[in-house]
Amino acid sequence: MVTAVAPEAAAVLRGVRAALPHTGPVETPLPGGHLLRRCGPVDVLAAGVGPAAAAAGTATALALAAQPYQLVVSAGIAGGFAPLAPLGCALVAEAIVAADLGADTPDGFATVTELGFGRVRHATAHSALVAAALRTAGLPTAVGPVLTVSTVTGTAARAEELTLRHPGAVGEAMEGFGVAEAAAGHGTPVLELRAVSNAVGPRDRAAWRIGEAFAALEQVFARLPYDRLG
Repeated sequence: MVTAVAPEAAAVLRGVRAALPHTGPVETPLPGGHLLRRCGPVDVLAAGVGPAAAAAGTATALALAAQPYQLVVSAGIAGGFAPLAPLGCALVAEAIVAADLGADTPDGFATVTELGFGRVRHATAHSALVAAALRTAGLPTAVGPVLTVSTVTGTAARAEELTLRHPGAVGEAMEGFGVAEAAAGHGTPVLELRAVSNAVGPRDRAAWRIGEAFAALEQVFARLPYDRLG
């Protein structure tokens, strides 16, 4: 489980500890100053903010693992696209998309895939299974593409642009694509799970619900069908 920052990792760990028999967490330092926390069969890593930090931290953990991981999960809080993903909603990515990796052209934005330089989309593993489990547990859940951005959306115009380019997107965050690229490099399936702390659009800190999102994130990881994910 790869998060950006320590409070996200703490919420994930609380959920894991509620769901699984465990010892610890047992802490293992990694190169680059990262700390891997193991709780039962789950390792949790706060790798840093943004796709580059996420990719580097994830790749380090994968390379140094004593045994191959069965699944890598990008986790944390996120912005949600209204009305599909309201505040406090769980997000299950059916795809992880690099939303701003490309070039502006006179005809509009062109992705690096369209430019012939690489990929901008990763399919995810277990999204339908996880969404069903969360809904059965009574958690409000939205399923769809989750966008990775290097600059968080702060205007209505930018939110509309992303919605038009990525129909059905349920959220945006800053790490998923980096985690997915590292996982793909090691041949490991990937998933992205988040909880909505704010609406994607005009930046209004007074409307953010960070505490509620951390509580929802904890519940997501307390309700995962761990025995079916490995």
